[in-house]
Amino acid sequence: MKIEHACTIQNRLSILFAGWLTLILILIGSALNTPVAAATANGSYHMILNGRSYHMDKAPNGQKLNENNFGSGVQYEFSRQLGSKWIPFATGSAFTDSFNNLSYYVGGGESRRFFLKRGWHADVGYVGFMMARKDIGNYKPFPGVLPVASLGTRNISLNMTYVPNVREGFAELIFFQLKIATPDW
Repeated sequence: MKIEHACTIQNRLSILFAGWLTLILILIGSALNTPVAAATANGSYHMILNGRSYHMDKAPNGQKLNENNFGSGVQYEFSRQLGSKWIPFATGSAFTDSFNNLSYYVGGGESRRFFLKRGWHADVGYVGFMMARKDIGNYKPFPGVLPVASLGTRNISLNMTYVPNVREGFAELIFFQLKIATPDW
C-alpha cells in the first residue's frame, strides 16, 4: 500500500498562491478605489504562523485528530479611518489540517479593536473566506464565515478562530495562529 504525504501530492494550491492572491486582491482594490488606495498605503503586513488547534470533541469515528496545524501565510491590515475602531484585513494561508492534509484559504474580514493597557489590544470580528480541503470536495474551493479574536501588541498577536461542528465527521475546535508584524517596507 502506497502512503502519500500531503506535501507530496501534486496539482494543489501552494502557500505562495494564497499569498499572491491576497496581494493581487489588495492591488486591484487599490487601483479601482481611491479610499482603498489610501488605506493600503498606510496599512501593515503581518506574517502568519499556523500552529495549534484544540478540538473540543473527539472525531465521531474515533479517529485521532491532528492538533499540530503547522503552516504559514500573510495578513494585511488596512489602515483605519480616523476615529474608527474597526480594522479591515485580507488574509491567506496554508496549513496541515486535523486530518494531516494540507488546507488553504484566502479571504478577508474586519475586527473591532479594544485598546488595553501598555500597548496591548484585543480584537473581535469575523473572516469570510474561500477554502480548499481534501476532505471536502477533494480541494474544490468552498466559502465560509467564522468568528475571530486576537490578543497582542502592535508587533505580535495570537489569533484565534472558532470552528463549530458544521457537518458529520467534524469536531468543534479553536484554531491558533501567531501574527507577527513585518518591518515597514
